[in-house]
Amino acid sequence: MWGLGLSPAAILALALLGVPRVVAHDLGPVGGVPNALLVFVPIAVWLGVVVWRQVSRPFRTLLAIGLVYGVLVGVAHQLLWPWAFEIPPRLGGNLAGALSPIAESAVLRLFAFGSSVLTGLGVGALVGLVGWATLRARGPRTRAGGGA
Repeated sequence: MWGLGLSPAAILALALLGVPRVVAHDLGPVGGVPNALLVFVPIAVWLGVVVWRQVSRPFRTLLAIGLVYGVLVGVAHQLLWPWAFEIPPRLGGNLAGALSPIAESAVLRLFAFGSSVLTGLGVGALVGLVGWATLRARGPRTRAGGGA
């Protein structure tokens, strides 16, 4: 539909691979090797699928995966918000106490969601550049048994 080279279901499935890290992070500290695996394995799978499938627009495809991932992360953070903090975050500086508690929570949650989406887009863009460079370095697609 948008020339992504993968179905919407495949893009959603790939983006969902990153959600377990969000859950683990929000519900308790995760460090060391488990955290590294939760961070880098999904990204490696995204890249591997795009390169293996030799999608025609890897940057666009990985950016789309990153966008969906960012939205899913943002939603997960919102759902886990009550359990993620012992003491809920508050605005500080000149904004401390300037808003009602409900408005303050809404502002913080909105910015947290936006940050998640931007982070997802950033990750998608970086991995997209790697995917684009990888496929470009491999050269044009060839058909098995059919010559160049």
